[in-house]
Amino acid sequence: MTKIDIVSGFLGAGKTTLIKKLLAEALGDTKVVLIENEFGEIGIDGGFLKEAGIEIKEMNSGCICCSLVGDFGTSLKEVMHTYEPERILIEPSGVGKLSDVMKAVQDVIDTKEVALNSAVAVVDAAKCKMYIKNFGEFFINQIAHAGTIILSRTGNIPAEKLNKCVELIREHNEKATIITTPWEELDGKDILATIEGAKDLEAEMMAEILAHRNREEEHEHHHEHGHHHEDGDCCGHHHHGGEEHASHEHEGHDHHHEDGECGHHHHGEEEHASHEHEGHGHHHDGECGCGHHHDHDHHADEVFTSWGMETPKAYGKNEIEHILEELENEDKYGYVLRAKGMIPEKDGGWIYFDYVPGESNVRTGKPDVTGKFCVIGSGLHEEALKKLFDAE
Repeated sequence: MTKIDIVSGFLGAGKTTLIKKLLAEALGDTKVVLIENEFGEIGIDGGFLKEAGIEIKEMNSGCICCSLVGDFGTSLKEVMHTYEPERILIEPSGVGKLSDVMKAVQDVIDTKEVALNSAVAVVDAAKCKMYIKNFGEFFINQIAHAGTIILSRTGNIPAEKLNKCVELIREHNEKATIITTPWEELDGKDILATIEGAKDLEAEMMAEILAHRNREEEHEHHHEHGHHHEDGDCCGHHHHGGEEHASHEHEGHDHHHEDGECGHHHHGEEEHASHEHEGHGHHHDGECGCGHHHDHDHHADEVFTSWGMETPKAYGKNEIEHILEELENEDKYGYVLRAKGMIPEKDGGWIYFDYVPGESNVRTGKPDVTGKFCVIGSGLHEEALKKLFDAE
């Protein structure tokens, strides 16, 4: 599988610096091809990249959005067939529309062996407001279509200006991850993981909760069924009153089970209707596929809600400790099952925190791509949480 990543950004935003960091720290063992679409006569960044052992196909015929069908499509196919790379980095001209580049890539992809992996926009945090004012739709198109927006030179501007930049970007893209931490504080592997969507705090927490619930269910299941088997001794489950079990119909193969041989525990059921599974899929809506009811057999995201945000805002350790103490107030904030975050500290460094009812942990940690926190629970009062985290 060849992954294609588009790294867009205006001239001087830092695209080449970012690519250099990714190559050195995250893609060293990967067969990479870089396609540059230079806005000008000479590929000024080509020398460095050739020294890094990267094959380059330079297209100096003009802006990528002006030559999408011919030059770009031909070059991309040539790269794929000639080099068979694991990853293709496309660095389009700073004046091209990201949406046009993405469409050009998708038009060329005609095989399952190639995929548009990510679309990134690099933005100079100090010039964000000016870019929006002076370049309008071209700049807005880049940030609106990017899955990840990476701010450069964030260490050189005041916190207020950085916050304003994030606010302006959010007006045009509510969902993208915005990397706000200075690049020198980050490892290229963390940047790449963020670009590829691997670092999703909410998803990680939901997975942890679901895994914990599954362990609890297995424990209950073990105690309910015990280890005593009579008649229906099929797979470690005891069946009560199973006078007759109809067949299970599985698409592709039929199984007929007698004496309760179905792999589930049944109580007092005279007769079980057939199961129909297409492709082994199971639908859980209070009942599992074998007809018996589980009060707790739901996915975590069906039972709990979550609230959180990404922010460059810095906090003090005392502030975080106070916030975690406040989360105990169920009437005010709802039932909080778990809270977790990593955020910049006002005195420098980073604060990591974890919370479960009755217990919290605040510690120092390594810089992350941006500050982020997430709260998971039931009946959460989001407005109160926003006020608590000063996130309004």
